Amino acid sequence: MHAYRSHTCAALTAANVGETVRLSGWVHRVRDHGGVLFIDLRDHFGVTQVLCDGDSAAFAELEKVRSEWCIRIDGTVKARDADLVNPKLPTGEIEVYVRELEVLGAADELPLMVFGDQEYPEETRLRYRYLDLRRDAMQQNMTLRSDVVASMRRRMWDQGFREYQTPIITASSPEGARDFLVPSRLHPGKFYALPQAPQQFKQLIMVSGFDKYFQIAPCFRDEDPRADRSPTDFYQLDLEMSFVEQQDVFDTIQPVLTGVFEEFGGGRKVDQEWPQISYKDAALWYGSDKPDLRNPIKMQVVSDHFRGSGFAIFAKLLEQDGTEIRAIPAPSGGSRKFCDRMNAFAQKEGLPGMGYIFWRDQGEGMEAAGPLAKNIGPERTEAIRQQLGLGVGDAAFFLGGKPKAFEKVAGKARDVIGEELGLTEKDRFAFAWIVDFPIYEQDEETGAIDFEHNPFSMPQGGMEALQGNPLDVRGFQYDLACNGYELVSGAIRNHKPEIMLKAFELAGYGEDEVKSRFGALFNAFHYGAPPHGGCAAGIDRIVMLLADEANIREVMMFPMNQRAEDLMMDAPSDPTSDQLMELGLRIIPQD
Repeated sequence: MHAYRSHTCAALTAANVGETVRLSGWVHRVRDHGGVLFIDLRDHFGVTQVLCDGDSAAFAELEKVRSEWCIRIDGTVKARDADLVNPKLPTGEIEVYVRELEVLGAADELPLMVFGDQEYPEETRLRYRYLDLRRDAMQQNMTLRSDVVASMRRRMWDQGFREYQTPIITASSPEGARDFLVPSRLHPGKFYALPQAPQQFKQLIMVSGFDKYFQIAPCFRDEDPRADRSPTDFYQLDLEMSFVEQQDVFDTIQPVLTGVFEEFGGGRKVDQEWPQISYKDAALWYGSDKPDLRNPIKMQVVSDHFRGSGFAIFAKLLEQDGTEIRAIPAPSGGSRKFCDRMNAFAQKEGLPGMGYIFWRDQGEGMEAAGPLAKNIGPERTEAIRQQLGLGVGDAAFFLGGKPKAFEKVAGKARDVIGEELGLTEKDRFAFAWIVDFPIYEQDEETGAIDFEHNPFSMPQGGMEALQGNPLDVRGFQYDLACNGYELVSGAIRNHKPEIMLKAFELAGYGEDEVKSRFGALFNAFHYGAPPHGGCAAGIDRIVMLLADEANIREVMMFPMNQRAEDLMMDAPSDPTSDQLMELGLRIIPQD
């Protein structure tokens, strides 16, 4: 017999009754029934109930074991009595009578329990992550993650892609976030960087003639943490293709992600039609470039109904350039209680409030109610109602100013309204491509032009587009949104050196700076670079959605905490004096 097990803790069934078996695993739960000990023995695969009484030579030793001790048992498979069968377990028809026991690893008093659903502080969970990972939900999440990655790989190979690895130690390259720098021992005073993404390398792979590349790529960014973003590292399905247009990239990644979500989505609906929404329209309709389309609410501009109206706040606001009023329809939200609650939400978000109108039945017909309705009068109120397609029992909320100042709050309000009114469809994955991103933005104070989005994307219209107003230039850049999260980002790349120089020139970067920062890419484009494009899909966020988790740390094996600390490994840590001396570094104390 094998030294540790003849079967896993999920393998035994009624067909094994009478056999002598060996199992190894962790003590999940101990139950003492007055001279008979029952233990749920757990391994990665499942749970088997084992039992022992005073007739067994192992009884005295088994009495000593506690939760999370790692043990090996030898015993005989017995059938459970019919009324004791547990249909929830694959091993629920049997139990194993223990005849011999070996303790493989005793456990100290536990800082957190593996059995049960107790909640523990994140600090405790991360410090003792190896215990936290033993819990069933975490075992399932990590297994799901592994299976998702394997499925992605298969689907990419099936489409003719090959996987190539790009360097982990490279040169620093500004790509929108802070680099993690690595000091060089052989070149004192110089630093490598961990790659924020394989962006330049995968483009160079295309210039090298490989045509279709993908990689399950680790990326490193020194970022502020969020619930859906790791502060240090993450993984993405990275791909690039030659001789393609934007739609070709869409047609490549859509079946991969559709298949993954259908395979692992637990029966939830997966949208087959992925609309393409311009960045401008996404901001207008949803207040976000990663909209949750499960929520049917679309915001609309209603400025004309407030110009010269009796509501002085909005009327005066509209006299300023670049301002507008937007309405958030709220079907079935037509009660003063709900409207007051949403007004309080806006105040918590830092706004003075949020105007509203709601429509009610007064017996003799429909009436518009609320402070705004009184100020602008029935004619304007009715025009708003008709534009928004609302009726009795519905409401609308209003925000005004320069769109960039209130869009984020408007988007949040839309989400809250959809949730609270039950409008957001659950058990569904709703996808949308966000396209036509502006490449440039203008600083309101200085008037300077700089990049708003990916500087490496090909401008729509090429060189000709760069001859006009930079703020009108749109790039062949795209994101994929799903249920309020950005899952994919990509672009058709700018592969022509003269267009690259012009694009950076408009943002105030001279030729020397472009050559200095992106020399390898710039030089490569002088040697027959093909048109190419691609994208990257965030694996952590995809698994987070599939696992129905709200925090990305629930689907990462060993994540950092909110302060970018590894409490288990005590990182970041202080270097030794010898290490600093070898690298030619000195720590300057912070005040």
